[in-house]
Amino acid sequence: MSLYSQRGVSAQKEDVHAAIKKLDQGLYPYAFCKMYPDYLGGNTKVVNICHADGAGSKSILAYLYWKETGDISVWKGIAQDAIAMNIDDLLCVGVYDNFLFSSTIDRNKEVIPGEIIEAIINGTQDFFNKLKTQGVNIHYLGGETADVGDVVRTVAVNGTMTARWPKSKLITNEKIAPGDVIVGFSSSGLASYETEYNSGLGSNGLTSARHDILSKYYAEKYPETYEPKLPKNVVYIGKSRLQDEIAISYELPSTNIGKLLLSPTRTYAPLMKIFMERYFADINGAIHCSGGGQTKCMKYLPRNMRVIKDNLFDPPIIFKLIQQNSGADHKEMYQVFNMGHRLEIFTNENTASKMIKVAKQFNIDAQIIGRVEASSKKELILKGNFGQIRY
Repeated sequence: MSLYSQRGVSAQKEDVHAAIKKLDQGLYPYAFCKMYPDYLGGNTKVVNICHADGAGSKSILAYLYWKETGDISVWKGIAQDAIAMNIDDLLCVGVYDNFLFSSTIDRNKEVIPGEIIEAIINGTQDFFNKLKTQGVNIHYLGGETADVGDVVRTVAVNGTMTARWPKSKLITNEKIAPGDVIVGFSSSGLASYETEYNSGLGSNGLTSARHDILSKYYAEKYPETYEPKLPKNVVYIGKSRLQDEIAISYELPSTNIGKLLLSPTRTYAPLMKIFMERYFADINGAIHCSGGGQTKCMKYLPRNMRVIKDNLFDPPIIFKLIQQNSGADHKEMYQVFNMGHRLEIFTNENTASKMIKVAKQFNIDAQIIGRVEASSKKELILKGNFGQIRY
């Protein structure tokens, strides 16, 4: 059993998928988000979308960093995580403007004071204001803040995002076909609309990242940050502390482990807005490589076909640290983490080259990372200096 499973989490969420298999899959079963008729307005030419996601266990890292340093600004990053994980899912069905957002914050009032709630709420609005300068409008409808100390040990930050969108402007993944190339857009670096280096981690696999990298010091000092029934050999098994310095590159001489782990999730909204306005007709599919990492695309293939990814990004340093500390093999790493790109678009080679040029204008690395071939079954093959992995 993998360390990920031993910690009570699942990259593939098989039991969740089994629980929902009898539910209505919506109008477009292979689309990245579920979509329904316009029950709100009765317009047969538009769909309604309501999507929920959040920062996951990343809020525990923010809690640790805040307790150790007193730096409350990290909570603004958690607000961004909860938003980006929602909006980037919706980007993959083509929605890029006029979102409605409602936040859900569950806290243990004994350890999470009001100033943290204020930082999260203000951070939410600050992020919306930043996206507005990029032409992406999100309307904040408030939400629910609940004191549920019997349920959560620290705090959980989540949200729900709603949109109403024309059917004629949807990405449903039904057009994905052999002959497509796949463009990957880097999850790390410093995009033109970001203010500091992004490690690329996003908001998936943070349970593993936290326990694999950080030392037993945190288990002993902050027992409220983990499930006490977990085996001790999977709890905070790393060698590092949050404030340990680490070199990144020539351009960014150093940062610390905590900042790498807490890099706010990058949103691709400014990029996708341009893609949808210029190249919509050539977008055959879009995948947000969140839970499930590089295997995420398998769930959304409309027919039997083979996806080959043989020109992947070199994994950013945060993933190398996780692997070095955990000893996880490449197969597990690539199905838990994004490993270098969180957005991939299925298109033709000509459009791919245009998208890559646009991404460069935002200082986001992009490249053709793979292709789609005919096959008698759905399969994924990853190739790199690690060899070949088949899913």
